[in-house]
Parts: sequence; structure tokens; C-alpha cells
Amino acid sequence: MRELRAFTRKEFLWSVRTGKLMFSLILFVLFGIMNPAIAKLTPWLMETLTESLADSGLSIVETTVNALTSWNQFCKNIPMAMFVFLLLFSGTLTGEYEKGTLTMILAKGLARWKVLLAKAMMMTAVWTAGYWLCFAVTWGYNRFFWNDDSAANVLAAGGCYYLLGLWLITLILLMSAVFRTSGAALSAAVCSFAAVYLLGMIPAVKEYLPGFLLSGQGLLASAAELPDFAAAVLITIAMSIADLALAFVLFARRQV
Repeated sequence: MRELRAFTRKEFLWSVRTGKLMFSLILFVLFGIMNPAIAKLTPWLMETLTESLADSGLSIVETTVNALTSWNQFCKNIPMAMFVFLLLFSGTLTGEYEKGTLTMILAKGLARWKVLLAKAMMMTAVWTAGYWLCFAVTWGYNRFFWNDDSAANVLAAGGCYYLLGLWLITLILLMSAVFRTSGAALSAAVCSFAAVYLLGMIPAVKEYLPGFLLSGQGLLASAAELPDFAAAVLITIAMSIADLALAFVLFARRQV
């Protein structure tokens, strides 16, 4: 365990020295601020559009803005932050192949599973810190601006997107155990997600796939209920564990 702790510490220091940790936290804070900011500016934007479209005979009805509007923005924007995060850390393992540093690390006797586990722990920790920081910033501004209960099941809705991010991390690690470049690993992960998302368009199976977690926004307006997501949550957790287990197996067998 001493080796695992040391290598995990090395991974966190790497994320700090390369600026990836700081960039991720700043990114998530900005997204957290952007959600209530967009909601707050919506009435002004609508008023501006009303004046500009008046001569065309078009009119825009009055827009009601509350905490629910801001949380809806959170659900729309967080997938973009998720993609930037994955893009930023997609080379966590493949970068070791390209630089040749992995060969030296393994030659010193460090077990491969410890290498992969340390990287998984680092990515998960950064994602967890960044995501919930974004969530907390949005929540704080929502309480400050509106302080209402227009949005329901906020924590559950947030948990859906967080869990989806964890699955994508394991998918990146799996593809990194298969491909040698970060571009190939990221492309394979994106294609895998796209395939799952498209499969979710089939009504009979959509509630059983990770892509269904993107519908967590429905919880905010009580358009959906918590039991509706039970199957998707359990299957996403199972797929994450399976992806990570397969990544360990493939990484143990591959030539570095």
C-alpha cells in the first residue's frame, strides 16, 4: 500500500504541476456562476428581443425566472464541462506510453494495477471536487438571488450527472488500456458513449442505459420520479465496475 500511496501522490502532484487541477476547478467554478447568471439575465434578454422584434409584429411573453431556471441551465451546461474535463485528462495513462515513463516505473517493480488504480483515484477525486464545487456555487447563488423551492429533487438530479461522469472516467481508462494515444482513447470513449446514447432512443431499453441519466433534469420540475432512474443508476454502476475491471485485465496484458 505504501507504493500505491506514493504513486497516487505523484499523480496529484502531476495534476497540480501541469495546471490541470487548477484549470479544472476554475472551469467548474465558472460554470457554476454561469448557470444563475444566464437565468438572471434572461428577462433582460427577452426585453431586448421584444423591442427589436416589435416592428416585425412578433411579441415575446413575459418570462418568469426562478431557481428552477438556473438549475435547468446547470443540467444543460454540465455535459459541456464534463467533456472538457475528459478532454483534459484523456492522456493521463496514454501520456505515459508516449513519453516512455511507464516502462521505467514498471521496471522498478510497481504493480500495474497500482498504476491504473492511482490514476483512477486521481481522476475521480478531481471530478468529484470540481463537479460538487460547481453544484455548490450554483446552489449558493440560487439561494442568494431567489431563495425559493421551485426546483425539486436538486441533489438527486445532480447525482445523475455526477454518476454519468464517473462512468465516463472508467470508459476513458478502459480505452486507454486498449489504445496508445490520448486522441484514439478519447475518440473511442466518445463513440462508445454515442452508441449507448443512440441505443437509448429505443423506448424499450432507454431507462436501463447510462444515457438516461441525462434526463435527470426532469426530476427538477417533478416531471420524473426517483424510482424511474433506479435501473439506470444500478446499471451505470455495474458498467463502471465492469469497465474498470476490464481495464485492469487489458492493462496487465498489454506491451508497454
